[in-house]
Amino acid sequence: MDQTRLVTLDNGYHLFTRKVNEGPIKLLCLHGGPGGTHETFDNFKDGLKGQGVEVYSYDQLGSYYSDQPDFTKKENKSLLSIPRYVDEVEEVRQKLGLDNFYLLGHSWGGLLAQEYAYKYGKHLKGLVLMSMIDNLDEYTENINHEREETFSPEQVNYMKECEKAENFTDPMYQQLVAHLYSLFLTRHPTGTAHPVNTHNNVIYNYFQGNNEFVMVGELTKWDFREKLASLKMPTLLTFGEFDTMPLSAARRMHQTLSNSRLTLTPDGGHCHNTDNPKAFFTSLTKFLHDVENNAFKGE
Repeated sequence: MDQTRLVTLDNGYHLFTRKVNEGPIKLLCLHGGPGGTHETFDNFKDGLKGQGVEVYSYDQLGSYYSDQPDFTKKENKSLLSIPRYVDEVEEVRQKLGLDNFYLLGHSWGGLLAQEYAYKYGKHLKGLVLMSMIDNLDEYTENINHEREETFSPEQVNYMKECEKAENFTDPMYQQLVAHLYSLFLTRHPTGTAHPVNTHNNVIYNYFQGNNEFVMVGELTKWDFREKLASLKMPTLLTFGEFDTMPLSAARRMHQTLSNSRLTLTPDGGHCHNTDNPKAFFTSLTKFLHDVENNAFKGE
């Protein structure tokens, strides 16, 4: 039976959680953004139907369906930290009663999933890193390369001038960003749509920047490369064929992680679970069942 419930964190804030499907396999999903919502995983209900997978997701603190502190206030700035969001995952796990479970993180959620696996890995049966690498330097290099390959030098310079002037509302700039999104972020939009903006831009701007192709926020400091090899649990690395994340880094991670599998979703961008759900869920289901059947080996 599907369920939604609020969980109360020890700091007093409330988070929206959702459970769909029934089964012995427990999968907790961490959304991206930062500042996105659990609706990233709306198609997991149908995609994993009949596979014995119970899917849990939630809106992180500040995201649309959960409490949204005023992060512009000085006393709330401490809430915007990677360690706090990682500990939030552990607190949600405890309050949902999950253990020996699978953790899936998409994009920013994949960053949190890596940090969670490093700190709280004893609770994990398996890890799924969806469109997220282990550092932001290679990501920044890749997104710059992608737009240079897509646009003329004049168009790239125009974008850089707008970014330098922080003129992000410029119509031509917006049109160019939208085109990049259609190629590398969501190639075939089928997700949940709203008449209002459900994305918390304050969180996003703080960690990322104005858009996916402007990396200037706090995440520029994050680098997990030296810790990656310590993750020994079965791990699925899943990326879109046309991801914003560099596939060269994904292949390097696969070589570093001795107990991992790398899969690419054809015709998929950064949100490849909606771009090509059939291929994505085939790979995810096979991973979960292989681990459950003790048939998974690092490949």
